[in-house]
Amino acid sequence: MSARYVRVALDHPLATLFDYAWTLDGEPVRGMLVRVPFGRRHTIGLVHQVSSATEVPIDKIRAVAQACFGCPPLSDAWLRLTEFAADYYQRGLGEVALPALPQALRDAERWQRLFAPQHTYRLSDAGRAALPDALPVRAAALRRLAAAMLDAGTLAADATRAFHPKANAVLAQWATLGWVSLEMSLPLVSSSLMSPAADTDTDTDTDTDAVAIVTTLSASVPDETTPHGSAPHTPPPHTSAPALNAEQAAAVAAIAAARGFAPFLLYGVTGSGKTEVYLRALAQLFERQPDAQALVLVPEINLTPQFEAAFRARFAARSGAHDSEWPEDAIVTLHSALAEGERARNWLAAHAGGARIVLGTRLAVLASMPRLALIVVDEEHEAAYKQQEGLRYSARDLSVYRAKQLDIPVVLGSATPSLESWWHAQQKRYTQIELTRRAVADAVLPAVRLIDTDAEKRAGRATIEGLSAPLVAALKQRVERGEQSLVFLNRRGYAPVLACDACGWVAGCPRCSAYVVLHKPERAMRCHHCGWESRIPRACPDCGNVDLAPFGRGTQRIEEALAGAVPGARVLRIDADSTRRKGSAQALFSDVHAGDVDILVGTQMIAKGHDFQRVTLVGVMNADAALFSHDFRATERLFAQLMQVSGRAGRGGARGEVLIQSGHPRHAIYDALIRHDYPGFANATLAERREARLPPFVFQALLRAEARTLEGALAFLDAGAEALDTIPGAERVTRYDPVPMTIVKVFNVHRAQLLIESASRAALQSTLRAWLPLLRDLKGALRWTVEVDPLDI
Repeated sequence: MSARYVRVALDHPLATLFDYAWTLDGEPVRGMLVRVPFGRRHTIGLVHQVSSATEVPIDKIRAVAQACFGCPPLSDAWLRLTEFAADYYQRGLGEVALPALPQALRDAERWQRLFAPQHTYRLSDAGRAALPDALPVRAAALRRLAAAMLDAGTLAADATRAFHPKANAVLAQWATLGWVSLEMSLPLVSSSLMSPAADTDTDTDTDTDAVAIVTTLSASVPDETTPHGSAPHTPPPHTSAPALNAEQAAAVAAIAAARGFAPFLLYGVTGSGKTEVYLRALAQLFERQPDAQALVLVPEINLTPQFEAAFRARFAARSGAHDSEWPEDAIVTLHSALAEGERARNWLAAHAGGARIVLGTRLAVLASMPRLALIVVDEEHEAAYKQQEGLRYSARDLSVYRAKQLDIPVVLGSATPSLESWWHAQQKRYTQIELTRRAVADAVLPAVRLIDTDAEKRAGRATIEGLSAPLVAALKQRVERGEQSLVFLNRRGYAPVLACDACGWVAGCPRCSAYVVLHKPERAMRCHHCGWESRIPRACPDCGNVDLAPFGRGTQRIEEALAGAVPGARVLRIDADSTRRKGSAQALFSDVHAGDVDILVGTQMIAKGHDFQRVTLVGVMNADAALFSHDFRATERLFAQLMQVSGRAGRGGARGEVLIQSGHPRHAIYDALIRHDYPGFANATLAERREARLPPFVFQALLRAEARTLEGALAFLDAGAEALDTIPGAERVTRYDPVPMTIVKVFNVHRAQLLIESASRAALQSTLRAWLPLLRDLKGALRWTVEVDPLDI
């Protein structure tokens, strides 16, 4: 008897499934996308269960309005992954599963466009020979269309109208001349993929025809924000693999030999060739399993271009032992900066199994990959892997769980592993692989030297906007030698504070409990928390004093100072302000790699992952700010940050040097940094954490509340604390008093938090499950969230 009811997950805070009647033609399948009525509107949901009965009264149950038969259902393994994430991070199943999909699949109005047959024009040899010479010189639109065809080779019919308003009529005429041919890709329908037996989590013999259909479709999804649509770009030339040193070879062999779930911590000093280990491990994977898929995560979007270039140069031209070309979508990227059409195209390629390598940021950890066989998490220590809005998940931790679920290896790589991963390795839960020397012949770790800023002041040596005399002299020396330097300051803008020295007025944000930052090139004051912006005041609003002074320094101010301190130097600034436009970061980094920059100034965007071959000097400013933070993780982050930015020096073989300006040069963190002693720092910090009962020796959760007043937020947390105390077994959890957050007010909303922790992860989880229904019954807060394993407290 065919099923008549489906239980659907919706993007809704309630951790429940919603029952609907199935009255459509065709059979419902677990993992299928459907459009259903919800309240007064229709929304997209995910079929999670199929049943022949329901407990909902028949007169109250509503019917599924539409089903997406075109898209293959999401696999059971993927659904189990989202179930785990929803359970562990205390969110509704739909809140996890639906946002993990590209926006195009969450819009029923676009289903018809996405999964309908696609018409494509392909340029013929005759057309390539005739165009554009056969066109009138003044026919600008015709020549634009011809140039697009010559550049792309194929264009989706929908994309051609961006080049000529009557493109279809023109192309039909060109088809009669034999210049182009009209092709139609098959609609995305396959009985093998639509059946429950098509789950390919462990079976690599997926229906190849169905995969081809999905791949054809994914290549035809138009990019809705760019005129070229689905036009492919020219792949980079194939590059041969460099010789491995003994440590790299051992690392590749260990990963290749792994069978089943095998978590590896690849601890390698900066410049030790971790990326080459990833490339070789993937190559060996594809030799063994030609149809396998691999997921490679990077912490930030600006790191994806160089990784994609390296992967395409190694893999795009050939496929292991088969020496056959990979299609364009065999290597795809997934991150939030992609246009909707491009993200949908890449996601579908991964979902179909056509994408062999998926390279992405944290959101890619939830990509549907039916033949996933290896996961790599580069720079695994980075806080960017923790989502800070909505579902507050850790992509690193979900990567490890997903690898365990699929029984496959996972590689966590870093020069400064997180203390959690380091502790797991010390306890033999992870296999630790070490790369202790740099991969380039004769390249060594840079020498680290501290500049005592207090001693410089006592000696009467002048500084230039905080740039000490030794640092300026070293910068000039590198410019004279034709080498590059990097100045690191993790504070953007011109100055963090604009103040009046006559009355003490300080420019603050009217919507936040924070100062506004001076951005001199834009002549603006800007809040980095809510985005509020205003012009620079001409005078103090309190006393009328026109002599307002900027206090502190940001990257814009240092860029300006370097232009005068090092005459003739080509100075470039890279931060969130200079890279706002799409593609701007990649263009700026290309200038650095090309040698068109003498001094690079930037924030943490330049501190990690980049292989600057010509940089021999790194200068660090304002490093002490994190030494006195209230956050117990501050020193761990500072050490990792300094180790990472120091590692940008001397990667090309020339001797590197790192100069760190500090008012506390005798601090233990700097002593370990000088010795490049991450193990010593990590073990000492872990001992302190154990003594203080801090993670990774306890497990934490944070309840945050937002209200119109601080009193309202604290009152909600007080009520939540009382409810917590009524839960049986709550004594196994330690509860702290509610406190305001560091930045109390953001966008006119006041914020406070309450921390709970336990030495038992199971006890914490069971308490949270019992606590959440009680919190939903409380009133007073505008919003509240529970974050498991918080990084910022």
